[in-house]
Order: sequence, then structure tokens, then C-alpha cells
Amino acid sequence: MGRTRGRLTSQDQRKQLISWIRQACHAGASLYRACEIIGISVHSWYRWQAAGKVIADQRPLAKRSDPVNKLSETERQAILSVCNSPSFNSVPPSQIVPILSDEGRYLASESTMYRVLRQANQLQHRGRAAKAVRKAKPTSFTATGPNQVWMWDITWLPSQVKGEYYKLYMIEDLFSRYPVGWEVHAEETGELAAELLQRSVLTQRCSMNPLVLHSDNGAPMKSYTLKAKMEKLGIASSFSRPRVSNDNPYAEALFRTLKYWPAWPHKGFASLDEARQWVRRFVDWYSHTHRHSGIKGRTKHY
Repeated sequence: MGRTRGRLTSQDQRKQLISWIRQACHAGASLYRACEIIGISVHSWYRWQAAGKVIADQRPLAKRSDPVNKLSETERQAILSVCNSPSFNSVPPSQIVPILSDEGRYLASESTMYRVLRQANQLQHRGRAAKAVRKAKPTSFTATGPNQVWMWDITWLPSQVKGEYYKLYMIEDLFSRYPVGWEVHAEETGELAAELLQRSVLTQRCSMNPLVLHSDNGAPMKSYTLKAKMEKLGIASSFSRPRVSNDNPYAEALFRTLKYWPAWPHKGFASLDEARQWVRRFVDWYSHTHRHSGIKGRTKHY
């Protein structure tokens, strides 16, 4: 017998349950025991038969007052106005809330913003990037502080000449999501990567500290020059597993953010110097303005 306590019951269902209880009582069962098996209390049994007839469930007809914290129409419009403003029209509520918090402003919680946008038929993916697909995090190194695990990779930046690309070298700290080193060159070599790594170590003052450098299996990443430099600096190497495309997710996420940043030049970069200046602006934004969902909406972890 299914439990009915707490559930909405129609008038026909109540009549059927009352009939079963009466049959059980006529057969010698106690009213308390029969009601217990059905899943209702004795008080419900008597309440259902008030005034000599079976009464339908009155809960759907109850008039409930609005919650005291219900948003007014003015507050809803204020939320929509902020979410659709030029500053936030390509930013999700998960970043809008912490940004406003840093400015000393509070309109609503993240979930409330999502609900208001949904009710206004405006809850859709923002920006040019395809909607992110949740994937299981691969098992790898973990960091409990800065300069313990770095990830690095190279991505190509298109020039205004068809088929010509500039190469962006980027090293990111796993713990803080901070780009500890970056450079843009016309070529992709292990020698340039080794020089960038050494400069990054000197800048972060972590020479000879236990440090792991993770990357994919590209030629510059496995070059003898870079390997020798890592041994000299006391840095351990870590590589993506073969045929596993998401084994360097943080570096790939950084490049995805870079290429879908609203300021991305769709026609390409006019020169190597222009590409370097643009990346410098992006790194400044990424380091001091962008909120990272993986570190609870902070711009960086420390």
C-alpha cells in the first residue's frame, strides 16, 4: 500500500481510502492501525469526513501571501538593466555578482539573476563561444599554493596575411590562474620556450623550488633545449596522456577565453608588435578583471 501522508489526494482517492479503512475496521482491525497502513493519521480520517461527506483536498485552493523578500517590478527591471548594460551584456551572472560586490553594490544573488533572466526569456549563452560542455576533470597534479604547478601551451594568432600566424607562448599558474609568463613570436621553437621559462622563474622568484610544468606533447614541449633548461632549474615535467585531448584543460581554457574575448580582432593582427600589445591588454584584463569560476569568482587566488 502506498503512503499518502503529505500528498495531495483527489476526492475520488479519498473515497476509495475511506472505503478500505471501513472494510478493515469491519473485519476487526483497529482504526489507528488501518489508518497507519494506508498512510494517513486518524485526525485526517475524521477531517476528510467532516459534515457527513468526503471533503476534497483544500490545499490547492489556499490563498498564500507573497514572500516578504519577493522582488518588486522595479528591482526586476534594475537586474535586467544591469545584465543588458554594455559592461555586462557578454558576462554571465556568475561574474556579474562578484564584480558588483567588489564595487560595493548588491542587486541579487547569482541564482536570482538567473531566474529573472529566465522569466524574461533572456537566459541564453552569452558571447561568441560555444556553450561549455561539462567534462570530468582528469586526474593530475594538484596545487595548494602558488608556483607549485604551472601549465603552458602555444596557440596561433592570425595575422592579416592569409596563412601567416604569430605564436603566443603562455605559462599559467594552476593555483592562482595567473599568467606567470607570456611572449608572442613569429616562430615556434623549444629555444624560445626555454628562455620564457627561465624569465618566468626569475620573475616569480621560485628558482630551485619544487615545481611541476605540465604541457601537451608538442615538439617545443619535448625539445631537448627545454628539457635541459628544466633540469637546470629543478623543474619536473608532466605531459598529457596520448590521445587524451582534455589533459591540459586550464591552458586550453585560457586560450578559449582569449579567443572569445569581445575585443578579439576578427580581421587578424596587422603586425607582430600589434599582437604583443593586444595580448598585453588581455593579460592585464585576465589577471585583474576576469572572474574565474574555478576559484570562486576571484580574479586570482592570492
